[in-house]
Formats: sequence, structure tokens, C-alpha cells
Amino acid sequence: MPDVFGFLNIDKPLGITSHDVVHKVRRGLGIKKVGHAGTLDPLATGVLIVCLGGATRLSEYAMNSTKRYRARVHLGITTTTYDAEGEVTAERPIDHFSQNDVENALQPFLGNIEQIPPMYSAIKQGGRKLYDLARSGETVERAPRPVRIEALEIVDWSPPQFSLDVTCSAGTYIRSLAFDVGEVIGVGAHLAGLVRTASGAFTLENSINLETLLADPDWQRHLLPADYALASLPRLDLDAVDSNHILHGRVPQGDYPAADGLARAYDFQGRLAAILQSDNGIWRPHKVFLPNE
Repeated sequence: MPDVFGFLNIDKPLGITSHDVVHKVRRGLGIKKVGHAGTLDPLATGVLIVCLGGATRLSEYAMNSTKRYRARVHLGITTTTYDAEGEVTAERPIDHFSQNDVENALQPFLGNIEQIPPMYSAIKQGGRKLYDLARSGETVERAPRPVRIEALEIVDWSPPQFSLDVTCSAGTYIRSLAFDVGEVIGVGAHLAGLVRTASGAFTLENSINLETLLADPDWQRHLLPADYALASLPRLDLDAVDSNHILHGRVPQGDYPAADGLARAYDFQGRLAAILQSDNGIWRPHKVFLPNE
């Protein structure tokens, strides 16, 4: 198997974990280094970015992009996990609520908010994952986390359920959003279904079915370049001398545009060579990629 460097945009099937997808890709395509950027719960489907080869070192950039979801929210029933997989904790009537009431309740969730993650999540507290604590019967206080919700739109109203299009920052728990909306309304709610429709430049329309991918002898035609995850970073094109400097972890000597933060650097052959970080106006290697990665 030749070295691969890039991403796969996979439509994650229902009922399996993101780790299951990674395992299937690793085994089915015969690639040792495989990872994913942004976990989806087993009951969620849609865009799962799978990183191959050296691109596993770029997962953080793919992971931190804006997300879009189509969420199915069930009003009147709360569960232990905030989704349909958990045990029912309460049921309340909803016949006195209208779509307009729910739309009004959504407004306070727009913009920068503080969100408390669910107990059934992989966040660690005291060295243990919250879902391990929850499964052992423990409930602990969770610190709220800053997230940003850019858009909320009801696209289908079929009480007791409705479908909601969500555009949000990375790290937003849609299960918590469903639960919190139910609490504001006063009848409770849980997440009945979830589809990730976009993660940055990766969209559901351009994704590939997992089994279709694994059955394709020419699967590499579905491989997406690093630019899909790095397009928001400024680009620097290095000459032959600085390409060699970067390869050995040295500071480039050429006159390149100044900027704050990170940039993507390409060698004189047009290959991604490194992620550079600005340090007092000087570009220094942050992550270097060897030509065979």
C-alpha cells in the first residue's frame, strides 16, 4: 500500500461508533494510520471526517471547524442520556404548545452561550470519563463550556417532534441543546435523531457511503487533500532553499507576508510541507510533514 495523505468524507452509518468506522477503514483499506476528526454518537449519522496517514496530524484543524446538523427533537419526554438511547426519566403533555412557542424559546440559545455537557459524554473529570461515572450511578457537577450557535431553524413541525437545522461551533452538544430547550419550554425534550450535514468544507452531499468506499478498488479517488481542513489558514509558498530548511525544522529565510497565528507552507513542488506559527513576526515550524507522509 503506497503512502496516503488526506481525508475521507464518510457518511457514518446508524448504530456504530466513530471508532468502529476507523477500524473498518483501517482493516478494509489496509492502512495503519487512521483517525477521525469529530466524534458522532452511534445514533447519529452524517459527515465523519476520517484522516489517513500523515493527515492524522491535521485532525485538530478539521475538528475545530463550524458544524451543521439536522436534529430531530422529541418534546415532552426526558431521558438519562438526553437522547433516545437512555431511560425515560419524565413524561409531560405538550398539547398546549405551538411551533411559535418553541421558536421563541430557541432565541436565547443563539450567539455565544455557556453549555453544560451531558453526563453521558466522553469529557473527563477527575481523570474519568463522564459516561463511566454515569454508568456507575454517579452524577457530578459539570462546568459550563463556551460554545457558539450561529443559526437555529425549525424545518419540520410534527408534534411531539420537530426537525431543527443547527449551525454551531465545534464542541457543541446537540443532545444538551435539545434538553435545554425542553427545560426552557417546561415540558422536557430529548434528541430523537441527528444527522451532521456539514463539518467545515466537508458536506453530506459530497460524502461517501462507508460500504461503497470499502468495496471500491479505486477508493483513493475519494481521498481529499489537506486544503479541505486548512483552507482558512494563509498560504506561504517556499522556494527550494526554504523547503529544505523547513524539512529540517529550521526557520525559513525568505521574505514572506507577516501574519499572526498559523499558516500552511508548501514546498517548491507544491506539496504541503508544514504548518508554520508566527513568533514575533518570524515564521517557525509548528508541524513538519515529510515528503513521503
